[in-house]
Amino acid sequence: MKQITFYLDFISPYAYLAFEELPQALMGLSYAVTYKPVALGVLLRHHGSLGPAEIPAKRDWTYRHVLWLAHSQGVPLDMPAAHPFNPMPLLRLAVGTDPQGLPNRYVCETLFRHVWQGGADAVDAARLQAITAELAPERAATDDAVKAQLKAHTDDAIALDVFGVPAFEVDGKVFWGLDALPMLRAYLDGDAWFTDAHWNAPQDLPSGLPPKKP
Repeated sequence: MKQITFYLDFISPYAYLAFEELPQALMGLSYAVTYKPVALGVLLRHHGSLGPAEIPAKRDWTYRHVLWLAHSQGVPLDMPAAHPFNPMPLLRLAVGTDPQGLPNRYVCETLFRHVWQGGADAVDAARLQAITAELAPERAATDDAVKAQLKAHTDDAIALDVFGVPAFEVDGKVFWGLDALPMLRAYLDGDAWFTDAHWNAPQDLPSGLPPKKP
């Protein structure tokens, strides 16, 4: 049985769609999933990247695209009242539900649907209070140990060169994005393409761009 680590942030509609699609995408295969919340904003800053919502034209396209994908896949998706938003309360709530900071699928499903179904404010105080009561975490989101675990999860992702969510790590290989699910399935199914020669070849390809100025 293969062990998959699913790096996610509830702010990401692509992570939500990947979460919903994962069981069907990997149907019939033997695997287990560990769900690991990470702070997407920290990953982006580490890699010097802008989030899609920070580029106006890309923001419009991203929302349009995910709404289309949800429609085409039959997945309920409503844009929250405001996006982007600060996802830290939701991430810390998820981490607080488990001693190791690794929420189960039910917790992740509840939080993803809290954000992406119904069109309400994802971090409205009353809604946060209600979902906290529903999930009954062992530790509060304000607990220093919870904050430290979320940071550790994010640091783990950075150490693996995870640069965005959703990301799936298995056997040290990282598969990024909703559209990587068929590739992940092929790897788990033993596709002969996934040799070191094929997998590592892109990182040895030289760049034709001049080096960045310091």
